Amino acid sequence: MNELHLSVVVPCYNEEEGVAELHRRVSDTCNDCVGEDYELVLVNDGSSDDTWKIMCELSQADKHVVALNLSRNHGHQLALSAGLQMCRGSRIFILDADLQDPPELLPKMMERMDGGCDVVFGQRIKREGETVFKKASAFAFYRILNKMVDIDIPRDTGDFRLMSRRSVDILNSMPEHHRFIRGMVSWIGMRQESVPYNRAARFAGDTKYPLSKMIRFAIDAVTGFSIRPLRMASYLGICFGITTLLFLVYVLIQYFLGHTVEGWASLAVIILALGSVQLFVAGIMGEYLGRLYVESKHRPLFIIQEIACSDDISREYSALSSKVIAS
Repeated sequence: MNELHLSVVVPCYNEEEGVAELHRRVSDTCNDCVGEDYELVLVNDGSSDDTWKIMCELSQADKHVVALNLSRNHGHQLALSAGLQMCRGSRIFILDADLQDPPELLPKMMERMDGGCDVVFGQRIKREGETVFKKASAFAFYRILNKMVDIDIPRDTGDFRLMSRRSVDILNSMPEHHRFIRGMVSWIGMRQESVPYNRAARFAGDTKYPLSKMIRFAIDAVTGFSIRPLRMASYLGICFGITTLLFLVYVLIQYFLGHTVEGWASLAVIILALGSVQLFVAGIMGEYLGRLYVESKHRPLFIIQEIACSDDISREYSALSSKVIAS
């Protein structure tokens, strides 16, 4: 497999309105930065619109474009993982298809990597075109996450970053299914630096991260890098156990003093509270147990159904695809 200087990896889901503009801006930036020595790996994550059709057209018109079509919608993190497994560059530039993160920041990131960095990530200082709730929840998420996880994950960052080949190889060796890639990259360590930037509004279409997916993503982030929720469950059990013991002592004292203990309503509330805590603790344990169950199956992270690229590299990518599936 011939190695290129740069790979740009972009997961896409229902992005038919913006893929052409994405291709134009990335191509202009890469041509100015590294000349012809690059590839643009577009990963179609089971889109239901014409995203794959447009990708195929781009791959026929531009020899730098490699389009991967996954067998179904695997989710953003696994689609990104597919692109990282298949790319050939000695440096890998990760970008979202919505163009909120500017590809024009690549030259500055390349300079940082020339200085010895293994990972150069974009850090948002301003977010345009997003609701107050989205900004507030993102602000709270990163700060709460850093209090709970066992590694230092930079605040206000996404997957927008430039990575060296050795850091991507380490990332690709991690087998977990419930992936929080920005956390996994932080776990790798090595020399990592930030580049501040203003995040623009989405170029076209709607967000692919509704509230339900954001919550699921947050759960994956916490459970993937911390066992503190399990410890919190233990602490809750201890606190409620002590409270129950104190309440029992109070009831016994009142009984021996000849007082009638009233308060059935209070008793019912206490029983409901204890039941809620037990279910909450069981839910936390279930999240961790469910992840162990999924990992024990050793299923592949993704399935590549089709690859569209120029004829001169199609054989190379077919061989690489077979190697990825076999691993």
